[in-house]
Amino acid sequence: MRKVERAAFILDKLNEIYPAPPIPLLHNNNFELLISVLLSAQCTDERVNRVTPILFSEANTPFKMRKMKLEKIYNIIRPCGLAPQKSKAIHNLSGMLVNNFDGEVPQNF
Repeated sequence: MRKVERAAFILDKLNEIYPAPPIPLLHNNNFELLISVLLSAQCTDERVNRVTPILFSEANTPFKMRKMKLEKIYNIIRPCGLAPQKSKAIHNLSGMLVNNFDGEVPQNF
């Protein structure tokens, strides 16, 4: 069995066993999910779910997020750890989404 066939077999089995796996990160749209996933690195989902309502009450779209001051993003997400890098990543990612994808999270790679 080649790698491609093996990958397809595994994907089919996973879809069979877990047809609709729950997403533990709270979100209302694809942008919020993307930011939550970014924050979840080296952090528990529980902590991300405590921080993101505060962050998303300030900015729940890439347009609003890129206008937010980096320091404000940093102060909100600090409990998740790695806040200096993550706050820059959130700000830069929001700018990329606005500039390259009209503010929409692409549905594919």
